[in-house]
Formats: sequence, structure tokens, C-alpha cells
Amino acid sequence: MTHALKTAMIFAAGRGERMRPLTDTCPKPLLEVGGKPLIVWQIERLAAAGVEVIVINHAWLGEQIEAALGYGSRWGVELRYSPETEALETAGGIAQARHLIGDGVFIAVSGDVFCDFDYASLRDHAEVLKAREEPGMHLVMVRNPPFHPNGDFALRDGVLALDGEPRYTFGNIGLYDTRMFRDLAPGTRRALTPYYRETISAGRASGERYDGRWENVGTPAQIRALDDELRAR
Repeated sequence: MTHALKTAMIFAAGRGERMRPLTDTCPKPLLEVGGKPLIVWQIERLAAAGVEVIVINHAWLGEQIEAALGYGSRWGVELRYSPETEALETAGGIAQARHLIGDGVFIAVSGDVFCDFDYASLRDHAEVLKAREEPGMHLVMVRNPPFHPNGDFALRDGVLALDGEPRYTFGNIGLYDTRMFRDLAPGTRRALTPYYRETISAGRASGERYDGRWENVGTPAQIRALDDELRAR
């Protein structure tokens, strides 16, 4: 069976307030660690997993992102851009870019996540979501970082719950069915949080715990430490 997990979206529209002053003149996804921009590490991992089309939304200094990355030929992928005048948040970003994503199940990841996650491991979960009558999601969870000790959702036996134990933090890597956003008009500003809560409450959300390298790079100190580590490898 040929897998259909060919499309991904990278969220790159945020202003990166905590990363200032670095992001005053450079969009956060283009900040470099280990000699290349944060977003390029993600593009390379997605390409290695067989993803063919990557949609990137942008708002703050978005023309710099397009100029730096081009249309993806150097990574063997097609990059498509979804510009936003003002950042529409995550669900709003998906709705705005739906015509570029197409129909079906796709990967979505934040452009400021650095990880060693193997996106090819999501193929089986994507096939399960595709077979569902009602749209669902699959979220990659990580151990709770010090700044988020209570986590986001409970995860037991591959099923997510709003309450209960053990609790983990959403790693900003997910699989979504575009049908979830069919009633959200392009241009609407909306977060994914209500979609998580609704889908989890309805029992249509699966999850997995990822214990490998993962970091949500949020501050100048974090990006300096990550850069030092990668250059020392």
C-alpha cells in the first residue's frame, strides 16, 4: 500500500516576542542553529520522511522566509507559501492555507521546534485517520518541560484525554484531517486549542509519547545553547 502522507505544514507566522531583539529584523524560523535556520532542520526531516509538499504560513517579515528558502528544489520538495497580513494563529493558519494543503491528512509542526522526530513513523496513524468517518487527530506528546510541569493532556494506551494521569505536553507535532476545518472561513483568527478539546472529548484523538531530542526554542539564551551544542557535535 502506498502511503498518502505527502503533505505537511510548518507554522511560521509568529512574531517571536520572547526571542527579541533577534526577531526584530529576522523572522524566528530563519534564526540559525548549527549553521542553518531552524526551519531548514524541519524541512530536511520532513523531506527525509517522504513528504513532497510543505506549506509554510508567514506574517512577520515573511518575504525574508520566501527569499531564503525559495521553492524547495534544493531539498527535493515543493514549498508553498500562505502569507497572512496579521498572524491568524494555528487553526486560522490552516484554514487560510487549505487550498494549498489539499484534502486529507497532513502533518503540522511549529517552525521553532527542534527535534530528532522521525516523521515517517506517522504513516500508520495517518492511515487510521484517513479511514475514520469523522475527522480526528494524532498528537505527539513529550515529557513535561520545567516551564510546563502540569502538561496539556493525559495519554494512556495511545488515547488522549482531557483529565487523568499520566499527563504530557503537546510537542507541537500533529496529524490533522482537513475536514476538521471545513467550516472555518479563510481569514478567521483562531487557535487550535478548541479543536483539541472537542476532538479529545469526542474520543477521536490518538497520541504517542516521544522521548527523543525535542526543544521548543523560545529565547535568545536557548538558541545560543542549542547552537553551541550542534556546532560541538
